[in-house]
Amino acid sequence: MSIFYIRLQLISALFFVLLFATIYATPVTLGIDNLIESQFEILQGKRVSLLTNSAGRTRNLESTAEVFSRQKVCSLVSILMPEHGFYSTVPAGQYVDNDTIAGVPAYSLYGKNRRPSWSMLKNADIVVVDIQDIGIRSYTYISTLINVMDVCAEIGKPMLILDRPNPLGGLLVDGNVADTSMLSFVSIIPIPYVHGLTIGELAQMANEQGWLPKDKNGIPRKVNLQVMPMKGWSRSMIWEQTGLHWLPTSPNIPTVESIRGAATTGFTGELSIVSIGIGTALPFQYFGIPELTNYEVISLLTTLKESGGIDGVITKFRPTFGKYSQKDCNGIFITYNQHQNYKPYSSGINLLLMIRRLHPELFIPTKISESQQSMFRKVTASKLLLNALLNFGTDDQVREAATFGLEGFLQLREKFLLYKD
Repeated sequence: MSIFYIRLQLISALFFVLLFATIYATPVTLGIDNLIESQFEILQGKRVSLLTNSAGRTRNLESTAEVFSRQKVCSLVSILMPEHGFYSTVPAGQYVDNDTIAGVPAYSLYGKNRRPSWSMLKNADIVVVDIQDIGIRSYTYISTLINVMDVCAEIGKPMLILDRPNPLGGLLVDGNVADTSMLSFVSIIPIPYVHGLTIGELAQMANEQGWLPKDKNGIPRKVNLQVMPMKGWSRSMIWEQTGLHWLPTSPNIPTVESIRGAATTGFTGELSIVSIGIGTALPFQYFGIPELTNYEVISLLTTLKESGGIDGVITKFRPTFGKYSQKDCNGIFITYNQHQNYKPYSSGINLLLMIRRLHPELFIPTKISESQQSMFRKVTASKLLLNALLNFGTDDQVREAATFGLEGFLQLREKFLLYKD
C-alpha cells in the first residue's frame, strides 16, 4: 500500500471526525438562554409572573427565577409553581404550599387552586413560562400550562413560552389520543400518551386547535402567545445528545431513564397489579410481582425485547414503599438501547398483556378497586382500553384501543412543529 494512499485515508478519516465533531459540538441553547442573549428585549419594561420550578434553568444551570429576579429590564412580581413544588420535592398528589422564592411571592397551582387567581396575576403585564415537561400526557405540568393559558386568555394577559427540549425526543409519538369525553387534570387535551412535542409546540397547538375552555358564548378562548425557540435542537435528538444536565422534575423522575420508564410502565401502576419500581432507587424501571416463576420472568423479558429498542435483565427487587412494600419481587429491570426508535407505551401494553396471560386472576375486575380503575381510565383517557383488559378482550383489541387516533394526530401535529431534523 502506497504512502500516498495511506495519507489519503488518514485525511479522509480526519475529515469525518472533524465533521461529526462540528455537528455535535453545536450546543443546544434553551429559550431562556436566547432570551438572555437578546437582553430581554421582548420584556422591556414588563412586570412578569413566571411559571417555573427548580428544573427551569439556563444551559449553565442558573435558575431562571434567579435570573429574572436580578433583571433591570423587566421586574419579576410573582412565581407560579406546578405540582411537586418549586424544588420538585413534594410527592405526587400532595398539595403544594405557597412560598417565597428569589424574594418574590410564589403561588401554588397544585393545592386549593389549580388555576391562577386574579390576585396572583393582577400585578403582572405578562406571564412567562419556563417549565421542563417530560413528554408524557399524564404529567401534570401540561395541565398547569393549559390552565394558565386559559386564565390569561380570559383576563387578557399575554404569554411567552421559553422553549425546552422534549427529553423523549421529537420523533417519538405513541399511545392512544385522549378521548375528549375522558379529559381530566391528568389528560387535559386530546393528544397521545407520548406526544413528541416541545412545551412551546404543545402550547401553540392547544391554542390554535381550540382546546382551551369555551367562553360564555361557546367560543374556545385563545391567548396572545409567543414562543422563544431553542437553537441547535432537532427532533431526532435524545436528551443525551443535547449536552444539557437533567435535573429532577419530581421525586420519581430523577433521571432521563426514569422518564423512558414512566412512558413504558407509568400507566400500568395505576391498576396496582404489578410493582413498577416505585419505592426503589430506580422508579419506573422495574416490572414484577413476588409470584413470578423463572419461566414467567423469561417470558416477560422476551416480550420486552421483541418491542425493539428496549432491553432488560432478570432480577429481584424490593420496594421500600408502594406496591409490594418490603417484599421481594421477581421481574425485570428495563433498559433502553435505541432511544429514538422504541415505542414505550405500546411496549408497556405488551407487558400488561403478558402478565394477563401468565396470571389472569390479577385482572378479575372485583380484585381491582373502583378508585384504581377510575385512575387508570383517567391516565389512559380511554373508555375502551380498561374494558378490553378486564373483560379479556383479545390482545389485538387491547392494542387497537391503545393506539386509537394516533395516525390522525401525527398528521395534525405537522403544522405546529417548530423544529425539523
